[in-house]
Amino acid sequence: MALYLLLQLFWLATTVASQPPVTTKPSCPDKCGNVHIPYPFGIGDGCNIGLGGFNFSCNDTFHPPKPFKGRLEVLDISLLSGLMRVSSRIMWKCYEGTGEWNSNAPVGMQLAKGNSFTYSETHNKFTAIGCDTYGYIKGLSGRNFTSGCISFCSDTNSVINGSCSGIGCCQTDIPKGFKYFKLALGSISEHMDVWSFNPCSFAFLADQNNFSFQPSDLNGHKFWDRSKTVPVVLDWAIGNESCEKAQYSPNFACVSENSHCYNSTNGLGYRCNCTEGYQGNPYLPGGCLDINECEEDQVEKLCEHDCINLPGNYSCSCREGYHGLNLDQRQCIKDANEFPVVAVVLGIGLGLLFLLFGIRWSHRMWRERKLVKLKEKFFQQNGGLLLQEKMSCHQTFAETFKIFSLDELKKATDNYHESRIIGQGGQGTVYKGILPDQRIVAIKKSKIVDKTQIKLFINEVHILFQINHRNVVKLLGCCLEAEVPLLVYEFISNKTLSHHIHDKSHGSSISWENRLRIAAEAAGALYYLHSSTMTPIFHRDVKSANILLDDSLTAKVSDFGTSIFAQLDQSQLAMLVPCTRGYLDPECLVTGQLTEKSDVYSFGVVLMELLTGKKPDSSTPSKEIRTPLMYFLLSMKENRLFEVLEEQVRNEGEHEQLMAVAQLARRCLKLKGEDRPTMKEVVMELESLRGSYEHPWNPKNYEETEILLAEPMEGNASNATNEYSTDSHFVTAMEMATFQLR
Repeated sequence: MALYLLLQLFWLATTVASQPPVTTKPSCPDKCGNVHIPYPFGIGDGCNIGLGGFNFSCNDTFHPPKPFKGRLEVLDISLLSGLMRVSSRIMWKCYEGTGEWNSNAPVGMQLAKGNSFTYSETHNKFTAIGCDTYGYIKGLSGRNFTSGCISFCSDTNSVINGSCSGIGCCQTDIPKGFKYFKLALGSISEHMDVWSFNPCSFAFLADQNNFSFQPSDLNGHKFWDRSKTVPVVLDWAIGNESCEKAQYSPNFACVSENSHCYNSTNGLGYRCNCTEGYQGNPYLPGGCLDINECEEDQVEKLCEHDCINLPGNYSCSCREGYHGLNLDQRQCIKDANEFPVVAVVLGIGLGLLFLLFGIRWSHRMWRERKLVKLKEKFFQQNGGLLLQEKMSCHQTFAETFKIFSLDELKKATDNYHESRIIGQGGQGTVYKGILPDQRIVAIKKSKIVDKTQIKLFINEVHILFQINHRNVVKLLGCCLEAEVPLLVYEFISNKTLSHHIHDKSHGSSISWENRLRIAAEAAGALYYLHSSTMTPIFHRDVKSANILLDDSLTAKVSDFGTSIFAQLDQSQLAMLVPCTRGYLDPECLVTGQLTEKSDVYSFGVVLMELLTGKKPDSSTPSKEIRTPLMYFLLSMKENRLFEVLEEQVRNEGEHEQLMAVAQLARRCLKLKGEDRPTMKEVVMELESLRGSYEHPWNPKNYEETEILLAEPMEGNASNATNEYSTDSHFVTAMEMATFQLR
C-alpha cells in the first residue's frame, strides 16, 4: 500500500512538473521585442484582463519592436512585485552665458484616470542636476502636491560622485497615490557664474535604482546625450476593490488553482499570487504550478536521505535500515542489529563494477592491438618499407619529408570534421589541418583504392618530393597507415584561379596584369615539370581549378593525383586519360597517345578562361557553336576577338598584348600536338609580354598582327560559321571529347 501511494505521488509530481509554464492566453503573443508581456496584460483585444491600461500595443517600427501603454514605452513588468517600469522624458534648460536660455517643452506624464496605476513612492525620486539649479515637481489626480529641491556648486572639485545631497545634484521623495506630474526648472543667476563648466540644468522623475549621479553629468549636454529618457516605476493592481469584496465578484482575477489574493499597498485594489509551494501566473487557469523542491539545490539541506515531492510541499524518508529522529524524518539514524544490507549490496555492486571495468578495459586493449596491427598492415601494403628505404638513401629527403601517423592527421583535422573541408572532387577530399607546431597544411584523402599501383604511388611521392619550384604546391609528407594513403601539402590560403575568375559573389575580378603574371607563373611550373625534374612529369589535369593562389595572388600548381611519368609505356598512358570536361586534349582521346603537348592544350584552355572569363563548359551566344572554346576560336578567325573578351580584360589590357596572348592560346589549342608550342616557348612568350613588349606583336607590326590573329574569311558571318564547321576532323574530335566527358 505504501509503495502504491509513493508511485501515485511520483506520477502526480512528474505530471505537474512536466507541464509547460503558462504566461499568456492561448493564441496571444507573450513578448514584444525583448519585453515579456504576461497576462493580465496583453497585446491586442481579448489578450488582456479587460481593464483600462492593461492593453498594450507592439510597435514593430523599432528594431527590436517595443511595447507601449498608450504613449508610454513599457520597459518591463513584474507579476510578483506588482511593478511596471516605463520610459519618461528628461526636462532640460541650457544657458548661453549671457543669461539667455533655451529649453525643451515642459515635461509631464499622465496616467489614464480611473485605472489601477500610480507612481511608486518607494522606487521613484524627483531629481534635479546643475550647479545653479532649482526644480520642482507638481502632482495631480489622486493626490495633489508640490515638492522640489535646490542644487548649487562653485566648481567640479566640490561635487561628490554618486551623491545627490545638493552639491551639483539634489533629490526629494514623492508621496504615494498620484497619477499625473509636471516638472519645472529654474536658475537664480542663469548659470552665469558656473557657465564655463555647467551651462545646463536637468530635472526628472526616475527609478532611483537606475540612476547614479556622475560629475560628468554637469558637462554641457553629456547627460542629455547619455540619457534622453529615464525609467519610472509604476505600481499596478486589479480594479479598485479589496480582496474581501473582489473574491465574490464574477470577474475575480485570481482564477488559478493554488492562488490567493492580497490587497495592494498603494490602495488601488488587489493583486494575486501563487500559494506557497507553487509558482507561475495566478491570473490564468492552471497558471500556478507545483515547485519540485526535491530538484532544488537545497535538497540536501531539506532531507538527509530521500526527498519525495508532493503537491505544494515535500516529505522526507529514511532509507532501509534507518529511522527518523523525528516525525518529519529529516534526520535519520541507523537501526540497531540489522543485517548489513547496504554493505552487502554495495560490495556486490562494487564487484560488478570492477568486473565490468575489467571487461571493458580488456576489450579496449584488444581493439587497440587490432588497430595497431591494421595500421602495420596498411603501412606495408602501401609501400611504407619501400619509402623508408628510399628515405634512408637520401638524407635530405628524410630531413624535409615526414611520414605522419594516422592519429596525427586525425588530430590535425579534428577527426576529418566537415568544417575542415576545403575542397572536394572525384578523386577525394582535401582538409585543412593544423599540426602541433601550428603549421597549417592541406591533407588530401583519396577515395580510390588500387593495390596494384602501390609501387607507382611510392615513386610518385619520391618524384614529387624532388619538385622544388615556387609555383608548385610543395609535398610535405604522407600517411601510409590508412587503407588509402594520405598526402600532406603546404596550405594555400586564397582559393583557386577558377574561383577568382568565375565566382561572381567574390566581388571584383583579378586585374589583367595579375592574370598575365599568374599565367606566366603557372606555365613556368608546367615547364619545370616537363623538363627540369629527374623524370619528366605530365600533369594531365591542368585547369584553373588546380591553380591555387596565395594571399599575394602568386600561382601554385596543385593536384598531382592524376599526374604520371613520361617513363610509362603508352598502354599505361591510354588507361589513365583524365576526365575534366572542357580541358581534355582531343588528340589524346582519339589516338590514346599522351604527351607533354596534352598539358599545353589544357593550358591553352586556361588562357582562354583568363581572356574571356568563361568556363569551358558554359553556354555560348551561338546555338550552332556548342562550347565557349570553339566560340573563342571562331571569333578569332572572324576577326571578332575583342567581342568575346571579358570587359575588365578588354579595358585594362593593351590591344597588341591581348591579341598576342589570344594568338598564343590559339596555338596551344591546335588539334595536332606537333603544331602546338612547348611549355618552354609558352613561358618565354608570356614573360616577354609581361616585360618590355619587344615582341613580334609590337605596335609597329599592328596591321600584320591583326591579319595573323583574325585570318578574315570571305563572305558573311554565316558563311564563316559554315566554313568553320566543315573542318570535320576538328569538330568531330571536339564533340567526341565533350560527349565522352558528359
